[in-house]
Amino acid sequence: MSNVTIENCKHALADIVAQAMCIGCGFCEGIAGRDAIRMIPAQTGYLHPELVGSPSLDDFETILSCCPSRHLQTLPAAEQSVETKHDKIWGPYRRLVHGWASDPEERFEGSTGGVLTALAAFLVNSGTVDFVLHAKASETDPPHGEHHLSFSRADVLAGAGSRYGPTAVLSDIGAILDRGQPFAFIGKPCDVSALRNYAMIDPRVDALVKYRMTLVCGGFMPPEGTEAFLDQYGVTPQQVVHFRYRGRGFPGPTRFETKDGDVFEKTYYDFWGENYDRWTLPHRCKICPDSIGEGTDIVAADPWPGGGPDLSDDSDPGTNVIIARTEAGVLLLHAAESAGALTLGSEATLEQMNNYQPHQVARKYTSWARLEGLKAENRMVPETSGLRIAELAQEMTQEFLADQTQGTRLRVQEGTASEKRPDWDTAPALGLILKP
Repeated sequence: MSNVTIENCKHALADIVAQAMCIGCGFCEGIAGRDAIRMIPAQTGYLHPELVGSPSLDDFETILSCCPSRHLQTLPAAEQSVETKHDKIWGPYRRLVHGWASDPEERFEGSTGGVLTALAAFLVNSGTVDFVLHAKASETDPPHGEHHLSFSRADVLAGAGSRYGPTAVLSDIGAILDRGQPFAFIGKPCDVSALRNYAMIDPRVDALVKYRMTLVCGGFMPPEGTEAFLDQYGVTPQQVVHFRYRGRGFPGPTRFETKDGDVFEKTYYDFWGENYDRWTLPHRCKICPDSIGEGTDIVAADPWPGGGPDLSDDSDPGTNVIIARTEAGVLLLHAAESAGALTLGSEATLEQMNNYQPHQVARKYTSWARLEGLKAENRMVPETSGLRIAELAQEMTQEFLADQTQGTRLRVQEGTASEKRPDWDTAPALGLILKP
């Protein structure tokens, strides 16, 4: 990489933003520091990197090598064993089981069954880790999220509940690793991918990040979608002082409060649409090859038959279905259950997973063709390792694949798969590829 310069690194980072491949994880700010790169809301409301200083060449190379829009992989072979099972859809796993937080408050406050909340609280309470890095509602822009360090159960509960807004959870990762303290990480699958990629460069990641946990991710709501939702009730984002997407139920209400003291509680389907007809996603989410967290220890998912909650019964306290992918994940479930922090129910089956999460099954089958559509338009695509998307595509008809490819090409041609090129770079797209 001796021919790589700061200027072409700037162009490559601008390409990621302009081609709508930036997911706003904040990794670039976390590596270069806020004096060099800062995550700021773009005109669309997404969080994108802004050059405010002069990142070093080493920092640029690290950022471009680890960006989760550049490289995604399944669980490394070193973390698999003879006991690891494999599924073409769900990837490597050691155990599939239903479960929920044993503590009623954690179960109520957390999303679905509160499993990630319970595990985070257990890890800090037991002293297994010094803290948990995860997301919480932003103090300044409540529909958005921000990174949060939890050192106690109270800290964990302060960040409980899903975040469907842009969240730069890795925006301080360099300073967090500098602490030299063992911690657990909870983020979106793409956030975990960035951390996984960085582990190949910085050995502190594997030494200090004791557990990587995630959710089965449907993508987040674009800021314009949240604004449209608020607009139905005559509220602007600037008026909102508290915003909770779900939790406090199964899945619980979407609740927001305004500066004037008005409180609104709406249902899950009010937010996403009765038939998910308001389910608009960022471009990067639409082509994601790994939204099921294949590189994690623990994944928590919604066990909703048919892919959506039944809101007719509000007495259900909530249950997750858990994927333990690694030995560390299996041992964590066992320890949390033994300590009374987690209750594990019946084992789950792959058939149930497919029924609970049909959108994820569809995404695995469409990903390869959609990436081919990007390639056909000379767009960048993530390099994937072990995610089986090409093999799954072979099971589909040529007509289906052609339709998915063409749909992606049309989005590129119509401009819906693009963002405004950053003002700090006016060069043409170079398509520069820097591999980890």
